[in-house]
Amino acid sequence: MMEIRFHGRGGQGTVVATILLAKAFFQDGYYVQSFPLFGVERRGAPVEAYLRLDRKEILIRTNVYTPDHVVVLDDTLLEGVDVTFGLKPGGWILLNKPSPPADLEPFAGFKLAFVDATQIALKNLLGTRTHPIVNTAMMGGLARVLGMPAMTAIAGAIRNEVPSKPKANIKAAEMAYKRVRVLEPDE
Repeated sequence: MMEIRFHGRGGQGTVVATILLAKAFFQDGYYVQSFPLFGVERRGAPVEAYLRLDRKEILIRTNVYTPDHVVVLDDTLLEGVDVTFGLKPGGWILLNKPSPPADLEPFAGFKLAFVDATQIALKNLLGTRTHPIVNTAMMGGLARVLGMPAMTAIAGAIRNEVPSKPKANIKAAEMAYKRVRVLEPDE
């Protein structure tokens, strides 16, 4: 079983990203669970959401305490949230960031990737200039990092479930898939 924790802010589409990914993984033959954890429900407040997937039926119904991977939709959360808490050694951390963090020490023992999902969202007119919606771009980045789900499954989930600007959202996912960078150990 694979468990992924998403960190974002209200209004960025964090919860929607897990739902769309669940649908994409389901289309690729996985059993899935997707659920949010809310604190204060308001735009800009920190949000966590979870995705659980497996090739066999998932019988547990608990929170995700030790995720295999972490996705961070807003890099300002790195200042106040320990996004590595409970993360299994060697797990991926995918950051919405144009370049790697200056201080890599908090990420020691994990695989790190980054993509400028904010610029991709702005280029595709997703959200507003002050509140870009980066979820579909981060979905594409995650698909590249994990090697799954297939981009056709992501595009299908977006096409079927996103009523506003589905073509732009698919393009954002495809752009992030191509632009995500993996931080090599010697960088």
